[in-house]
Order: sequence, then structure tokens, then C-alpha cells
Amino acid sequence: MTTGKQHKERPLAQNRKASHDYSIIDTIEAGVVLTGTEIKSIRNRRLNLKDGFAQIRNGEAWLMNVHISPYDQGNQFNHDPLRKRKLLLHKKQIQRLMNESSDKGVTLVPLKVYLKSGFAKVLLGVGKGKRAYDKRESIKRKDQERQIQRTLKNYS
Repeated sequence: MTTGKQHKERPLAQNRKASHDYSIIDTIEAGVVLTGTEIKSIRNRRLNLKDGFAQIRNGEAWLMNVHISPYDQGNQFNHDPLRKRKLLLHKKQIQRLMNESSDKGVTLVPLKVYLKSGFAKVLLGVGKGKRAYDKRESIKRKDQERQIQRTLKNYS
């Protein structure tokens, strides 16, 4: 638990499809190793998490398939938009993620990217893939909750 002021970070990018495709079991915050032009593109909100995932290889966590657009004024120092990026986690956190994601159908999904004290952070989720009937059930539940809120708003 942190002490002092707690502020909500406004996400620079969110993976809304992740909550539809996966049931999120656990989340963890990780830092990302970026180049200079990548952080400038992220600050301009020019990234896409839709097809992204994380893997653990050789005791290191890597963020794969996350598209960060090249910086407009970056000229020769621009980066490859789909390069793999190292995630900054403690050894115990990596071990825990490795144990949780070793089951079949469980993957590490980036949920959102935000700035915290000037540094880019990724919220990783340990997600278990949903089946088609699970997706329909969650959509039905959301519709029912929306309908209940609508009726309560009309009566108050």
C-alpha cells in the first residue's frame, strides 16, 4: 500500500478488447524500456495495444506486437513500430507471472499504458481466454446492468 497522495493515472492507451476476449485473473504494473522517439510518440497517444501480448523468455519479460507509431520529427532516429520491448519487473514478479501463465489458455495481455511520475507504465493482466458463450453471457449481464441503471435514474 502506498502512502501520501494517490492520483489516478489517465491512460494514454487502453485495450478494451482484452476484457471482452479474456477474463482477467490478476494485474501487475510494469515499466517499459523505450527509446527517445518512442516515449514522444506515446506522449502523443500514438500507440495501439490491440494485438499486443507479453512473454517471458530467459527470465525476462518482453512486450510483443504493440504498435508505437514513428515520431513525426524523428528522422533517422525513429524506431521500428512493432519491435519487442523489455518490461521492467522484479525477479519475483517475473517468476509469479511465469507460474500463472504456464497453464493452457492463459496469456499476459497489456491492458493500458499510462504515465506515472514521467515514466511510461504498462498494466499487464493475466487473462484466461473466454469462449463464445462466455462472451455472450458477459454482454447480456452488461445490458441488464445498464437497463437497471436506466430505470433507477428515471425513478429518482
